[in-house]
Amino acid sequence: MDLWHWNSPLGPVCLTQEGDSLTSLQFCGAIPAEDTCPTPLLAQARRQLEEYFAGARTTFDLPLAPRGTPFQQAVWTALLAIPYGETRTYQQIAAAVGRPKASRAVGGACHRNPIGIIIPCHRVVGTSGSLTGYAGGLDRKAALLALERKAPR
Repeated sequence: MDLWHWNSPLGPVCLTQEGDSLTSLQFCGAIPAEDTCPTPLLAQARRQLEEYFAGARTTFDLPLAPRGTPFQQAVWTALLAIPYGETRTYQQIAAAVGRPKASRAVGGACHRNPIGIIIPCHRVVGTSGSLTGYAGGLDRKAALLALERKAPR
């Protein structure tokens, strides 16, 4: 397993690679002073994230291997289908994975999303369109959605 820290515009993130795939991207604490990127994949992830934050990238092209239950995997796959700049409700995602009454379980799967931003759980909102729940904090969720609304497509 390779771990690397990067100071994103929304704060420090920790990226983890196992084998040839990215396994996590989470907001984390302080970054070590001398933190060099250990692998080409993690460098590519940083490059794509920088492009995303600059408004120049709307999709990611990275090998992903999030760990989770079959239901969580189904939810995360559905999240990847939400177009850049758009949102879906927890209820819509529940219906998309064939469990229309599982809105709360979808919320739990979003909260446990190990590869935030790239698997865009920030694009899932409450039924009224309200911002609800985000493991990185609602301020970051709002910032990510604002970034996607104003960036040219």
